[in-house]
Amino acid sequence: MRTVVMGAGRSGLAAARFLAAQDRPVVLTDSRPDPGPVLELDLAQAGIPGVWGDHPLALLEDCAELVISPGIPRATPFVREALERGIPVIGEVELAHRRIRERSDGSRVLAVTGTNGKSTTTDLTAHLLRASGIPAIACGNLGTPVIEAVASAAPGSVFVIELSSYQLESTLAFHAEGAAFLNLTPDHLARHGDMETYRRTKLRVFEGQTGENLRVVPVAHPEWWQDAPGNGRVARFGWSECEAWCDPAGAMTLLGESILHRSELRIPGGHNVENALAACLLAAHGGASIAALREGLCTYPGLAHRIAFCGERGGVRAYNDSKGTNVDATLTAIRALPGPLVLLLGGTDKGASYEPLREALAGKLRRLVFLGQAIPQLVRDLGDMPHEVVPAFDEATAAALGLAQAGDQVLLSPACASFDQFDNFEQRGDRFEALVRTWSRS
Repeated sequence: MRTVVMGAGRSGLAAARFLAAQDRPVVLTDSRPDPGPVLELDLAQAGIPGVWGDHPLALLEDCAELVISPGIPRATPFVREALERGIPVIGEVELAHRRIRERSDGSRVLAVTGTNGKSTTTDLTAHLLRASGIPAIACGNLGTPVIEAVASAAPGSVFVIELSSYQLESTLAFHAEGAAFLNLTPDHLARHGDMETYRRTKLRVFEGQTGENLRVVPVAHPEWWQDAPGNGRVARFGWSECEAWCDPAGAMTLLGESILHRSELRIPGGHNVENALAACLLAAHGGASIAALREGLCTYPGLAHRIAFCGERGGVRAYNDSKGTNVDATLTAIRALPGPLVLLLGGTDKGASYEPLREALAGKLRRLVFLGQAIPQLVRDLGDMPHEVVPAFDEATAAALGLAQAGDQVLLSPACASFDQFDNFEQRGDRFEALVRTWSRS
C-alpha cells in the first residue's frame, strides 16, 4: 500500500520527501503539466515518482492514505472519491503531528489560528520561549512545513505551529498542549461558504485538548469560542481585566503580574499588543519565565511584510504590509500608522467588500492607488475617494511614492492576495522593498 501526496507545493513536497526518507511507498501528483527539470531531478534522486497534469483515479487503487496540500479543497473530485472509498485524507500537519508524538522525547505543540495576527503571534511565541532557553521552532503556515521542522528539531522541542483554516480542515488526531484562537473576521468565504463554517473550522485547533492543556481566547468575543471542542483550560487576553490584559494607561499584565508598558514593544499598533498578550500566555504555558517574557517582548523586531518600515526620503516613510491580504488586515495596518497615508490596494480579489476601509481612512488619507485584478471591485467600493488607477505593480508603487508629501506614509497593504502578479505575498513585499530602496537612494 502506498501514500498519495496531492499537490507539489512546499507542503506537499515536504510530505513526500519525509515519506520517501522513511522508505514508505509514495507517489506525488500535481495538476501542473510538468515539474520542470530541477524538480524532476530532485524527485528522481529522492525516489519519488510523479504524475503530472491530472489526478487519475487509478492512483487511489492500493492507496492507504491521501495527503493533500492546504490549497486543495476537500470538495475536489479526486479527494471526494478518496473519501467515498474510505481512504483517510489528511494534511501535512497531521502527518507531522503523528511524527512528533512518535518521538516520545518530551516535544510539545503550541498552535495559533485566527484570521489575522497568526504569523506574528507564532513567531513571537517561539522567540519568547527561546529567550527562556527552551528550544522552540516557529513553523506551519508561517513558512516552514511542520514536517521539515520535525526532521531537524532537537529532542524536547516546542513546535509553535501557525494553522490556517485550510490546514485545520485536514486534521484528525492533532492536538496541542496550548492553542490560541486570536480573532475572527470574514476571509476565505469562497472556500468555506459562510462564517459559521469558517468559525467551526478554526475551532478545530482545540480538538483533543484535556484539562492540562491551555485554550487562549479573546476576552472581548466569547461568542467566537465558548462552544469550542476539547476541554482545555481557558486563558483570555485583551483590553479588559483578565489573564493577560493591557489597561487604558498601557500597562501589560500577565496572570496578575506586571510585564511592561506597551510603548516598550518594537512592533507597532494595538493589534500587536493583543498578539503579544496571546503569545505571553502560550509561552508561559510552554515554560517561559516572566523575566524571559519581558526581555523577549523588548527585543522582538517583528516579521517581514507586516507593517515593516522599509525606507524614507524627503520626510516620506514607506511601509511594507504585503501580508495584509484581506480587508481586516489592511484595517489593522491603517490604524497602526498616524497618516497621512498613500495606500496601495489591489491584487487578486477575495470577495469581501472594501467599504470598511472608508471609515478607517477618514482624516488620514492622502491618496489611494488601485492596482491589479481587483481594480473593478475597488473602484466600485471606494471609487468616490481620491484615487489613482495604475494596474501594474511597479508603476503603481512609483505612482504612490510620487504622490506622497513630507510627513506622509506610503503603505502597501493590498487587502488582496498576490497571485495576479506574484507567486506569493513575500515576493510582492520583496519587490516593494526593492523599489523603495531604489527610490530612497535617488
